[in-house]
Amino acid sequence: MLIVQKYGGTSVANAQRVNHVARRIADAYNAGNKIVVVLSAQGSVTDRLLQKAHEINPKASKRELDMLLATGEQQSVALMAMAIHNLGLPAISLNAVQIGFASTGEHGNARIKSIETGRIYLELDKGNIVLIAGFQGVNSQGDITTLGRGASDTTAVALAAVLGANYCEICTDVDGVYTADPRVIPGAKKLQTISYDEMLEMSCQVLVNRAAQMAKKHNVRLIIRSSMTDEPGTVICHQKEASKVEDLYVSGMSIDRDVAQISIQGITNSPGAAYRVFALLARENISVDIILQAPTQAAVTDISFTVAKQDRDGAISTLEANKETLAYTTLTHNDNLAKLAIVGAGMTTAPGVASAMFEALYENNINIKLISTSEIKITVLIDDKHTEKAKQAVHDKFANMMQE
Repeated sequence: MLIVQKYGGTSVANAQRVNHVARRIADAYNAGNKIVVVLSAQGSVTDRLLQKAHEINPKASKRELDMLLATGEQQSVALMAMAIHNLGLPAISLNAVQIGFASTGEHGNARIKSIETGRIYLELDKGNIVLIAGFQGVNSQGDITTLGRGASDTTAVALAAVLGANYCEICTDVDGVYTADPRVIPGAKKLQTISYDEMLEMSCQVLVNRAAQMAKKHNVRLIIRSSMTDEPGTVICHQKEASKVEDLYVSGMSIDRDVAQISIQGITNSPGAAYRVFALLARENISVDIILQAPTQAAVTDISFTVAKQDRDGAISTLEANKETLAYTTLTHNDNLAKLAIVGAGMTTAPGVASAMFEALYENNINIKLISTSEIKITVLIDDKHTEKAKQAVHDKFANMMQE
């Protein structure tokens, strides 16, 4: 069996944890498996490297930052190889250049183009445990690029896809995917299985969306589990397979406080009004989420939508610069908001899910500002001051619908 494992920064944060992970890898290898391991930089190494760069040059080029940051993962794989050697097992550490991990040229946020498998298979055939530095690629000029924060998950999934691995384990400091964050929601339950689509909608911190999207595209079976214990984790797979375990109504909930609402009042209500607004934002690479268009009178309409807080100023500037073209009267914004969502592939066949969510908010005197729905997700926009109360109330309302 060929297994790809990925260990995050907290899992290899110090010598004790490196040795612990080395023993876990050794156990999998001694069970007769071929093992490829992707590692993140230790603990806060990436943040410390960024701090050092800022001390030298606050305006350092992205190319040189990539050269610097990539050393964090290279330290991890070299140290892990040493720990595995100390257990008497063969292992080799490799970086992006050595395995031919080709990427686009955007420093700091490169995309994966292709991965050569020859060197990896050669080392596996020699009996080596193959340790690969995550987070990095090499562009057409031979320069190191990085793939964005959290991209070691993406590295691992991409490797599992091209190698045809039996499965990919994402080993982290949590023991699976929960219906909500168990640190803040008493009674949150660990899920045995979850579909790729549900995982993407949950906005979970345990797996970057880019990795989940790639796993879905290439049908990579994922397991999210703890690197600290031997407890079974959460399996991420296609919905049809996930439903074999239990037909869920609601798989979980998510909270997003990185949201700003922008409202445009008094736009002439004519064909193309919404198109003109969102085409302008698209040209500025500003993504929008919840959208509501509400005619206020026969010839006039209001349009409200949400963006990430970091895009708020850019969106407002763009809209104000085109006020005459868009022909609106007033532009307002609100940053003190949060998006609360419930997610579940079974919701389309479960009458009353939406009303139960709205009832939980009503019972706690929480007003809903906007509503957005899809086949597997219901999202509401609420005042941020109600976030803690709202997420507990909604989670409690659906506790009996969530997987045991």
